[in-house]
Amino acid sequence: MGNIFTSSIGKKLIMSISGLFLMIFLVVHLIANGTSLISPEAFEAACEFMSMPLIKIMVPVLAAGFVIHIIYAGYLTITNLKARGNERYAVSHTGKSDSWAAKNMFVLGIIVLGFLAFHLTHFWAKMQLPEFLGQEAEDPNMLMEQIFGSLYFTIAYIVWFIALWFHLSHGFWSAFQTLGANNSIWIKRWQVVAQVYATVVVAGFIIIALNAYLKANGII
Repeated sequence: MGNIFTSSIGKKLIMSISGLFLMIFLVVHLIANGTSLISPEAFEAACEFMSMPLIKIMVPVLAAGFVIHIIYAGYLTITNLKARGNERYAVSHTGKSDSWAAKNMFVLGIIVLGFLAFHLTHFWAKMQLPEFLGQEAEDPNMLMEQIFGSLYFTIAYIVWFIALWFHLSHGFWSAFQTLGANNSIWIKRWQVVAQVYATVVVAGFIIIALNAYLKANGII
């Protein structure tokens, strides 16, 4: 067990598994937020569901997933920088090893992490956190309109989503390669799946943000 946490391969496996776990969460998060496209009532019901005790249990698990992924990504990046000079971190792979996303995964990760903190202060800190503390949470629909009613915030979120697309489109298939699906046939398949996954998730979040902006400003 110790070798899993200390060996280079073990660290890559842990980072890959934690990354895939976070990708599953993104799909759940997208579905929950996607209800805002249906009606305010549907979105409010989804938020209430996410505040159920069973779901709340997953919050520390999710937080642990983020922390583990960040720590191991940082460690592997530093290790590779020391070993390869100016070359950024990338799991050994084929096909798109020279892609921009592959060369900038850590930078993209920092951008995603930074804006994640920004996102948490806007939503989690005003909805889930007050409920956890036994206080009254803000109305989710009003919060959506308040945040995305600003053109600057909406554009900032879209830019963040684009950075997330690059991070996901490479990280998805790279994770499966680390887990053993690294022959030329399966890598190409996972690369296609990664592109589809990243595009669907990011496009979904962008549509939600734009819809909230248009509604908040009385355009639709």
